[in-house]
Amino acid sequence: MNSSNTILSEESIGRYCQLTEEAKKIDKELKELKQRINLYFDESVGVNEKGEITLGDYKITRQIRNSESYDDVKTVEKLEALNLNDCIEYVKKPDPKKIEAVITLGLLDSNVLSDCVNHKITQAIVVRQK
Repeated sequence: MNSSNTILSEESIGRYCQLTEEAKKIDKELKELKQRINLYFDESVGVNEKGEITLGDYKITRQIRNSESYDDVKTVEKLEALNLNDCIEYVKKPDPKKIEAVITLGLLDSNVLSDCVNHKITQAIVVRQK
């Protein structure tokens, strides 16, 4: 028996499947409870308002976080129209489509950029019951 069989068994895969199902149920229930808590705060202190209540041994606080960002295309257009080019950031980055095109056309040997390529590897586990 090799060491991989001692690490992985049908029982451990069964437990993995069971826990995955339980996690889905827990996530669903948490989402529903969060919606109920937010609904309570919406009705008692107002939509998107912070609040705090105490129920028995529990103190529940709702915090409101707000973030803003500029729409890239619209903002750049307006800044250019106002001649405020100093407020526009120009980022140099390679265009993968154009690089592939020049390699395909034979204008660039792919080996020239081989040390520039970043490889990303991700792992995924899928378990299905027969």
